[in-house]
Amino acid sequence: MMDRAAIETDRLCLRPLVPADAGVLHALTDHPAIIAAISFLRAPFTLADAAALIATNETGCDVFRSIRRRGDEALIGGIGVHEQGTGALEIGYWIGTRFQRQGYAFEAASGVIGRVKTVFPETRIVAECRPENRASWRILERLGFRPTGMPGARPGRLVLALD
Repeated sequence: MMDRAAIETDRLCLRPLVPADAGVLHALTDHPAIIAAISFLRAPFTLADAAALIATNETGCDVFRSIRRRGDEALIGGIGVHEQGTGALEIGYWIGTRFQRQGYAFEAASGVIGRVKTVFPETRIVAECRPENRASWRILERLGFRPTGMPGARPGRLVLALD
């Protein structure tokens, strides 16, 4: 699976989430808008849920990274890479509500995609998104993803693949 080395972009540092991140991850993620957008998050998203999500990094099938601003190290979101049974890798992300609309999701996803292409150059990269989630859909399109016409594994989502 993905390596666990830090990924740095102009404004961000992306590192695997660790148990010490659980409290901040919980506070950032336990918001109705975030929980509604990510199918595997429960409402309410508890401290125990945050710890369980971080623990999935040990399975090797998922790598969840913190999205942190360089300089102040503020945890502003999360981004994951997930093995798909089809041989593809799926990316997904969320940004805390007070940090949205500042280009962080695009920047973080660009960094992760760059690393995936370096480590797994022949691997197909996909994402699932609800068409009504216009903000995320636009980010994926800007990254080069295109709709495949296939339904996602999660209800109401469509699969987009990187060109």
